[in-house]
Amino acid sequence: MKKYNILFICTHNSARSILAEAIASTHESGKFVGFSAGSTPGDVVNPIAAELAVHMGYPAEKLRSKTWDEYGGTNAPHMDFIITVCDNAAGEVCPFWPGKPASAHWGFPDPSLVQGTDAVKRHAFKDVMIGLKKRIDLLADLPLHTLDHMTIQGHLVNIHTQS
Repeated sequence: MKKYNILFICTHNSARSILAEAIASTHESGKFVGFSAGSTPGDVVNPIAAELAVHMGYPAEKLRSKTWDEYGGTNAPHMDFIITVCDNAAGEVCPFWPGKPASAHWGFPDPSLVQGTDAVKRHAFKDVMIGLKKRIDLLADLPLHTLDHMTIQGHLVNIHTQS
C-alpha cells in the first residue's frame, strides 16, 4: 500500500502542526507519513503537544520545530499533501513545493494561547487533536489510489467543511 506524505504547516510549528504530524504518522490506516514545519518555527515544541504526541505513540525524538525550508529542497521527501492548520500560515506566501502536492487549509484556533488552569489548557489541545483526527480520518477513508489530482484536491479542501 502506498504511503502518502503530508506536510502540516503552522507559523511556529510548536502545537497544531506537531499534533497533526503525530496523528497522521500513527493513524490506524497506515496510509500516511506526517511531517510538520513552520514559516518562523519556535525553539521548542509546546510541552502539552509533545505529551499528547508521545501518548499516541509518536517517537519523542522526532518532536522538534522545523522550518518549512527543510521540505522545499530537491533532497526533501516528496509531499503528496500540504495542509496549513493555522490562519497566519494560510495567508503567508509559501515556498514552491516540488511535485505540485494537493493543498488545503484546515484552520484551528491556537491552543497554546488559551489561558486558565492546566486542565483548561489541556482541554484546548485535546479539542484540536480531536478535530485533526476527524479530518485525517476523512482523508484516510478516501480511495486515494483511484482518484486523480483534481479530485483529491477538491476532497482535501472539502474535508475542512465536513468536520
